[in-house]
Amino acid sequence: MFSYSPNCRKMIPPFSPEGVMRYSQFVPRLYNLCRSLDFTPGKILPARAFCADENQGYPIIQLTKHFGTFLFNHGRAGGVMATDRHGPHAQHGKDLLILQAGHVGYDADTGKFGTYRRVRTEDNECGPTCGKIHSIIKMYQEEYRFASENIMLRRRDDEFLITIDNLLLNDLRKEGLFLYLDRIVAKHGDGTWQVVQVRSTSRSFRMLSTAVEHLGEGLFPSDTAVPIGDKLPADWFYYKRDLASINEDKQHLDRNLFPVMQQIVTAPEPMLTAAQVNSMVEFDSTFRAIVKTNAYQSQKVLLVSGINIDISPNHGEVFPLTKFAPWAAYYKDEHGVGQVWEQAELVERLMAQPLENPEQIDLEAAIATMRQTPDIEITWPS
Repeated sequence: MFSYSPNCRKMIPPFSPEGVMRYSQFVPRLYNLCRSLDFTPGKILPARAFCADENQGYPIIQLTKHFGTFLFNHGRAGGVMATDRHGPHAQHGKDLLILQAGHVGYDADTGKFGTYRRVRTEDNECGPTCGKIHSIIKMYQEEYRFASENIMLRRRDDEFLITIDNLLLNDLRKEGLFLYLDRIVAKHGDGTWQVVQVRSTSRSFRMLSTAVEHLGEGLFPSDTAVPIGDKLPADWFYYKRDLASINEDKQHLDRNLFPVMQQIVTAPEPMLTAAQVNSMVEFDSTFRAIVKTNAYQSQKVLLVSGINIDISPNHGEVFPLTKFAPWAAYYKDEHGVGQVWEQAELVERLMAQPLENPEQIDLEAAIATMRQTPDIEITWPS
């Protein structure tokens, strides 16, 4: 099945940086938020929907310490929710927490998002994070790069001209980046495009005055044509993609991101925007799955969604300085009464909670107790 991404301007809701906090501060507040909702100590089963990356381990340690139990695995690579696991999750605890978070790397030296230093590699290599998201959006970024380098602008006397590579003008393609020519190119009275020159690999057109105004006349030199570059706006193009042909392992993530891919590739930080969009879509779909399922019918459930920001460890540090950026939450009580908390309300509720958690466990002591427990012989069937 072929899909295309229409103009999606303003479809991505604003994701405020307000409320971003270190995991060592977020998790005790999250635990105390659960307690404020009358979750029963020792009977709370947290579930996490994180990516499979090793840099997600520190948040898991913090959650294990504060909630006093190992976490139910409710996720797939990329921070995608496994909504078919609601039933088992509901059976394993009295009061239930689901924390969904995609993730993105952050380089503190450059202030850029999307990379992370893998300290276990031979040369401490920096690579894209989340790698799963990067592998999906890379193809779309390459197509945008091609378009930005092969759409040329110039001025001839009082005319503003745009030269477009023939590949981008080929509407018979089944996949790729396609232009909304009616937002860019002027037409004659009979509805045909105002072509001013035909070359072997491209065509030049007169531009609409509104398109020129959008870019600004300063982008049009009179001596030679220049590429449009990163000034090619999101609402001038769209993508077509055969989503059914995508590897099944990537299909879900690709479907999450595809409808707003133009805005992702033109964003100042594409990896950050993609991680945000993924968590937004996953929260919406998981909220609906919880509402519809019978699994949590008579239990308290708190779903919290956001993104994990992975800051690479410095030399000598074992774990990353991971921060959590909240997005939204859904709470349903044991009587089935639910409410959605948008980002501002979720942040307000979290920040109102104390940082102290007297019910957290001592992991070292717990491990020592397990080590000192008398061994149990296992009797195998004969």
